[in-house]
Amino acid sequence: MTEARIHGYLVLAMFVLAVVSFIALLRVAAPYGRFLRPGWGPTLPARAGWILMESPAVILFIVVYALGTKAAAEAPMVLLALWQLHYINRTLVYPFRLRGTGNRMPLVIALMALLFNCLNAYINARWISHFGAYPDTWLSDPAFISGAVLFLCGWTINQQSDTILIRLRRPGDTGYRIPEGGLYRWVSCPNYLGEMLAWTGWAIATWSLAGLAFAVFTTANLLPRALANHSWYRQTFPDYPASRRALLPFLL
Repeated sequence: MTEARIHGYLVLAMFVLAVVSFIALLRVAAPYGRFLRPGWGPTLPARAGWILMESPAVILFIVVYALGTKAAAEAPMVLLALWQLHYINRTLVYPFRLRGTGNRMPLVIALMALLFNCLNAYINARWISHFGAYPDTWLSDPAFISGAVLFLCGWTINQQSDTILIRLRRPGDTGYRIPEGGLYRWVSCPNYLGEMLAWTGWAIATWSLAGLAFAVFTTANLLPRALANHSWYRQTFPDYPASRRALLPFLL
């Protein structure tokens, strides 16, 4: 079996995984953050867990990308830069901004995310630097331009929203408060909305099934989490804004 066919099967597997994850997460909230609970085995510090599970998206992605026959081409290198803009921050910056130093996460959750990021890094890196076709003119193509703009808008929303959440806590604080400002005026989880927009933009900018699979999985993973967070806010804070939606302003 050729690598191209294996790559195609792995992309298909991610679509299937998205469906399975969506159904499971609608029933049971993943046990980390505010939903951490006993019964999921040993835990590790949340900061170490973040670095462990996100590292393949930086390291493995670069290795797989570098092995591609088109790794030196201009358009793939720009796509590489977009990907690393998100994941270098998520792996090496975001964990050290967290203020709840005593927070933990189940080791099994970190390992599951690690395996997913290995799969995701391979199928996307291999596509943009080897199997995909991106002439230099791709950078002026409407698909790339619109996708890149959407990616950067989503990334900016995600960064702003994460910053608001982080600043709610004083150093060493582990409690929760109602976030205010930015898109929190209208939704409970603009950080998730930003990430979903970013990877939808990636799917458009790469114009690939690999990118689409990641965008679909991101939505399947974050939409149930946003609904769970929104419900938790409403149950925990009697004065939670009644007009605020979970993910989409005025709609959902």
